Order: sequence, then structure tokens, then C-alpha cells
Amino acid sequence: MRMIERRHFIKGVGGLAALSLEAKTPSRPSGKIAVVSERLDPAAAWAAEELQRAITQKGSDGASVSSASEAPGAKLFIVIKQDLPPQSREALSLSPGKLAGRPAILVSGSDARGLVYAILELADRVRFSTGPDLGFALHAPLKEQAANRVRSIARAFCSEIEDKTWYYDKSFWRSYLTELATQRFNRFNLTFGLGYDFPRGVTGDYFHFLYPYLLDVPGYRVRVVPLSDAERDRNLLMLRFIAAETAARGLDFQLGIWTHAYEWTDSPRSAHHIVGLTPENHAAYCRDALALLLKTCPEIRGLTLRVHGESGIPEGSYDFWRTVFAGVRRADRPIEIDMHAKGVDQTMIGIAVKTGMPVKLSPKFWAEHMGLAYHQADIRELEVPRPDRMEQGTFRLSNGSRRFLRYGYGDLFQRGRQYDVLFRLWPGTQRALVWGDPATAAGYGRVSHFCGASGIDICEPLFFKGREGSGIPGGRCAYADRSLSPRYDWEKYAYTYRVWGRLLFNPDAEPQSWRRYLAAEFGAAAESLEVAVAHASRVLPILTTAHLPSASNHSFWPEMYTNMPIVLGSEPSPYSDTPNPKRFGTVSPLDPELFSSIDEYVKDLLDGRQSRKYSPIEVAQWLEKCASRAEVGPPSSKTPEFRRLQEDVAIQSGLGRFFSLKLRSAVLYEIFLETGNPTAGSQALAEYRKARDVWASMAQRAKGIYLPDVTYGRTPNRRGHWLDRLPAIETDLAAMQTAIQRPAGTASTVVLERPPRMAARCTHTSPASFTPGKPFSVSLLLADAPSSARLHYRHVNHAERWQSVDMQRADQTCVASIPADYTNSQFSLQYYFELRQGPGSAAMYPGLNAELANQPYFVVVTGANRPRSPHP
Repeated sequence: MRMIERRHFIKGVGGLAALSLEAKTPSRPSGKIAVVSERLDPAAAWAAEELQRAITQKGSDGASVSSASEAPGAKLFIVIKQDLPPQSREALSLSPGKLAGRPAILVSGSDARGLVYAILELADRVRFSTGPDLGFALHAPLKEQAANRVRSIARAFCSEIEDKTWYYDKSFWRSYLTELATQRFNRFNLTFGLGYDFPRGVTGDYFHFLYPYLLDVPGYRVRVVPLSDAERDRNLLMLRFIAAETAARGLDFQLGIWTHAYEWTDSPRSAHHIVGLTPENHAAYCRDALALLLKTCPEIRGLTLRVHGESGIPEGSYDFWRTVFAGVRRADRPIEIDMHAKGVDQTMIGIAVKTGMPVKLSPKFWAEHMGLAYHQADIRELEVPRPDRMEQGTFRLSNGSRRFLRYGYGDLFQRGRQYDVLFRLWPGTQRALVWGDPATAAGYGRVSHFCGASGIDICEPLFFKGREGSGIPGGRCAYADRSLSPRYDWEKYAYTYRVWGRLLFNPDAEPQSWRRYLAAEFGAAAESLEVAVAHASRVLPILTTAHLPSASNHSFWPEMYTNMPIVLGSEPSPYSDTPNPKRFGTVSPLDPELFSSIDEYVKDLLDGRQSRKYSPIEVAQWLEKCASRAEVGPPSSKTPEFRRLQEDVAIQSGLGRFFSLKLRSAVLYEIFLETGNPTAGSQALAEYRKARDVWASMAQRAKGIYLPDVTYGRTPNRRGHWLDRLPAIETDLAAMQTAIQRPAGTASTVVLERPPRMAARCTHTSPASFTPGKPFSVSLLLADAPSSARLHYRHVNHAERWQSVDMQRADQTCVASIPADYTNSQFSLQYYFELRQGPGSAAMYPGLNAELANQPYFVVVTGANRPRSPHP
């Protein structure tokens, strides 16, 4: 098989040209496929070449070029034209039609990027076609447009040992960036300087302070020791190549510069050090280096900057950032300034806005983890600013008055703001295992433009691999079974990128857009594999949302969980940012407004009261259900692609069973602590033993799949293997066995099954808007007769706490009003309803749906940009 790269345009009617390809398939005779187009934007021209490759790889013997009228043997025309209404952002269309009396596919876009997506959609259908029609059969027109303005993937350089391989590999970049464009991401964020949370104890420091690894800045004698001039120049050439290849595919190239410190604290073993900088010339050097970099690399469209204390620059260093931002102004083109939101205050925002450049603030979506597909209704109490939590010095804002911005959107959604908001999904929950749940991805697609936000930047799988000098030669995917290693690491996550990208672009995308990939790769196993991967992928986001021992990815890694003791004192807690006393039963949910902690739930249970919140027992039921449906079964294929999915599903299923059992054990143990009930104690021990056995079985299977040391950092809880975690579980289990032997106290009924939750049989239509300074009335239409209803409400502001008011009932309608002085605010409103049938039965409305993939509250904003209502 050969592919003809020769292309040129011949003028025809209306300036059209045709590229004719002979396409052969085993099941039908050869016939010409004539690709007819106007002169194309460079990115669309590249996409047309991808379409040519896809057709050729399916059996083309050659290619010829002619005008449309000179392709008499064509069986099908593909007509490419940018002719959709331009007001539809990145819109695409594929429609069946006719040209010169013969069948045609009309490929259209509203803009250059929409046209790229339309062409790549057709190429994707061809590439994964399994029938004789080459994927060209259109049973109905396809019309889509972008739900989110920004759909970004971030990739980090963390390890000289592990990351130089892909950084210098041009073939890697061509295939990887093509995948991102095909799956409809529109921004690529190449991230440097995130190898450490703070420049202390640094060993692996390559690219950590970016500029001197790329540039020799005139007027300064700044360099990296040891680093040759030739290697520095090679680094810059590769960055320029990466940026150019990104732009060639219609993607925006974003450069992440997360560290501006040039000296490392307490770092005698650092591999490199920076010479030629002093406190006096530091800011000016950064300004001039940044200006030179933007000039040298014209495809850079934006900068992502960490401007809080972890950058190595003390918070409140406003003069430093004014100087650096002056380098952005020298670019003579729009350069987006995307500031990581932690520690940012109004002064810092004002400095960025005064540059005249577009400004974004990027808060963390779910702390440094991945939760369910909605924005946490509230932050943990530990993130609420209090007088005893006000630090000074380097972190005086992020650990002081602006503490509420550490792990959420804080107070950023103010009316009339002069900046945009972009959410960032951090790599704490999912790092190494394959993810792919269409329901959750669609949920994220619906809430990533929450309150007018621009979208989401996703830290991709393996984002922190080899961090903190922990890199190991031999492949980032860390397979002990080398037959499982893909050619390029991104190929392991092809399904992840497909599901995320397609559903962030259009949350209502047709399932065929991911099912054709599964069918082509896995044949008869595709349907069961889709179900198994989807349910396995829900396990860890459920846990993260409902039970979070640490908001920092630096500490909590539920994929390879470091055990937190149920029994206080059996071993030290591995997590610092968690409530006292530091044991499993006191851990806070990441969303404490909608979920109960274990100790909170048990207190309600013993008082005979059901909370409106979701309980640990309900969470255990969800996990068990997901684990039971995450069963791939016997292998129908022994390909590496199948086995990679199968083994990662098995690990996540094991994690779901383990955490389900451990949650139950902890609830029972909490009852034992409160009552001394011996039955509760013995049942707690029995559940924990089952959990231990599940973990041991899962870890033993994973032993043959993954290396003994899967490295995401230098400390034990950021590296190692599932087997390493077993001794701590067994220590805690032994401590529980000892603890339950103490004398019994008052007996108590132990309930392990999911408590009956009252059905919320009601309807509510969220008003289109509200007027600040006037009462905001809401009504709830009831289908049955709860004894009471209560309205819970808050500004869309994590710096504030929730309010509530009893609703007044008249027949089947309950009404309540949010006071005028509360609506007189610069923030939108969010609210939900609590329904009760006595103390033992409660529900929330709208609450979470069956797939746990919707927004469980209502949001109403002023003006026309009203978010979609939730779909319970």
C-alpha cells in the first residue's frame, strides 16, 4: 500500500478543486472518492490530508487530482466548505447530498476550527469503519457546536529521566496533537515548573525555572549549570516545533510557567543550578526573557502562571509581577494571561487587567482531585478562613484571607468581572488508570461553563509521573509486563481522550462517536467493555466527593491508597489536612453540604434522625454497584489494548469493593465507639477483614501488571505498589480486633443496608433571572405530601456559608422567598430543597441522578446568560 502526498489545486467552477482517491475495500469494487473543496485555511488543509490518509489506509491504490467535472468515475463526492452561520462557535455539519447528480457528503463549518472538526469527524469514521461503506453512510445529518469555549489538555514536564524522550520526539508530537484535534480539544497547555509544590528539597529540576533552559537573553549572563549551549538551543527548537504543530492543527498553544524562583531552598542534591541572577535583576530578567520567548515562538497564544507562594515568589510581590507582565505587553499580539487562582487578590487581578491582555483566573474544579460532575456545593471547613489560620510571609494570602480560593472557585463569579474563569481539573484522583465514563464526561461538559465560565483545562493522565526526582527509566506507563507498553504513552488513554473531548464539546454527542472506536478495537467485547469501563471510572470520583482525607494531590492518591486508620492510634495518620482526631471516621467529605462524614452520620442514626445529606452507607452502596458492573469477564481478545483496559478495570473494581467494605466497617466501628455495642464491633471487624482480602487479591493481580515502584513523587504515599499498602491495613485490622474486646455498653440496632431515602416527588422550574435588591421567590409543586420543606440557598461564592428557610405550604405548593438584602449582591444564587416526612425520612431536590452525573442544585443568574437547569 502506498500513499500519494502530491496535492495541488486546479481552478474550477466557484474556485473549487477536487482530489480524487481510488478507494478499495475487500467487499466492493474500487471507485473514486472525489474530495472537492475551496482553498482551505492551513489547519483545514492539514485535516483534509488526514482524511486522505484515512481513506488510503483503508485500501487506496493511488490518487489523482482533477476538477470536479474531470472525475467521471467518482462514486462519491466529499464537498468541503466553510458555510455555516459564523455566530455558531466551532460548529460542524455533515450532510448527505448530491453533486453533479451523484452522491455527496457536504462537509461544513462555521469557522476554520469547525471545518477542521468536520473533516476530522469524517476521517475518524473512515479510520474506525468496520463495514464496506468506509464510514461514509450518513443515516441523518450531523450538526454540532461547542458547549464550552475552552477544552484544554495540559501535559507536564516533571522528570528529565522520563520526559525528555517524548519532548524530543517529533513523531510523538504529530500523533498526540492529531489525537487532541480529532477529539475536539481546542487548546494544548504544555506545562513547566510543576515538578515541586515549592522549590525546596529539589533534585529533579530540569526546566523547573524555564527561561535559561531555552534562551540566552541579551544583556544578562544567566545560564544553567551544567547545560550546554547546544542543548539549550535544541530545547528552544523543540518548543518552537511543538507550538507550530499545535497551531497547524487549529489548536491554541498555551505555555505553563509555574515557577519563577531561581534558587532552591534546602536542595544540596539538585541536578542543576542557575547562575547570573540576583534579587536586583531577577524581575527584569524574567520580563526580558518572556518578551524574547514570545517573539521567538509566535504560536504562543497564552501563558498559564502560578502567581502564589508556591511559585517561589512571596505573595503580595506586586512589583515583581508588574515587571514580568511588561514583557507580555511587548509581544505586540494578544497573549492570554491565565493566573492560577490560588492566592490571587484584587490587586493582582488589577495588575493583569492593566496590561490590556485577556485575563483568565483558573480555580481548581474539585480541590486537587476529580469528583462527580458538578461543582462542590461547599468547601471543607478546613478551607474557611479563621483568625487562627492567618499566615504571614510567603503564603499570607493563600493561607490567610484568601484561603477559600485554595481548592475551589471562591468569590470569582462576581457580576461585571474583568476576567474570564477557566476551571482546572487536577491529577489527584486519577493518575495512571484508564478512565472512560460517558455519563460523567457529559456531566462535566454541562457544568464547565458554569455561570459563564469559559471551560476546563484537564491535567491529563500521567501528569505528575516521575515528579520530585522520582523518574525511572523504562516507560511512563510503569508496566512490569512490557507487552502492555504502548508505543507512545498517550495511546493507552485513547479512549479517555475520546470520551472527554467529544462530550466536553457536545454533552449530547451521539454514542456512536466513541462506540465506533470500541467496535473497531474490541469487536464483540465492545458493548460489555463500555459498560465495565464506565462503571469502574465512577468509583474514585464518588469516593473523592464523599470522603476526602486530604485536598492535596501531594498526600491523597486514592488510586493507590495509603491507608488511614479506622482505629485511632493504630498508626499515624498519613494525612495532615484532615479534621482532628485524625482517623477514618472523622474525615470530611469534599462536599460537606451534600454528604455526611461517618461520625456525623452515626450521630444522626443514633438520634433516630435521617439527614438530608447522602450517607456513607449510601456511598458504599454506590461503590458496590459500580464495582459489580465493572466486570470485563474472560478475555475475548489477548491484544495489549484489551488487556490494558481489562487490568485497569479490575483494579478500579477492587478499589470500589474495598472502599465500600471499609466505609461500612468504619460506620459500625463508630457505632461501637458511641455505644459499646459488641455486635457492632464484631460486624465492623468482619467487614474490615473482607476489605483486607479484597485489597490483597486486587494487589496480587496488579503485581504482574505494574512495576513494584509506580512513581509520582519521592515519599512513600506518592510511589510504590498496591501491595505496599497491605501491611498498614493489617495493622489497623489487628488494632480493631484488640479494641472491640473491651466491655460492652448499651446495645444498639446495627443497620448496614442502605437507609430508605424518601422519594422527592416534586417539580420546580428555575426562574429565568432575578433582580438584585428585590426578594427572590421560588415555588415547589408537590406530587405527594411531605410533612415539611426547606429551602437552602447561598450566593455562588465559596467564601460564604449556606442559609436556609422553612417553606410555607398551600395545598400542593410550597413557597419561600430569599430576602431582598441577600439578593442585593454581585453574585448569582444557587439553591436546593430539603423535603421531610418526619425525623426519619428526608430527601434533597434535585439531588443526584442515577448516574451521579448531574448538577444537584439550581443556579439562577442575572441577565441572559443563564446556565442550564439540572437534569435529575
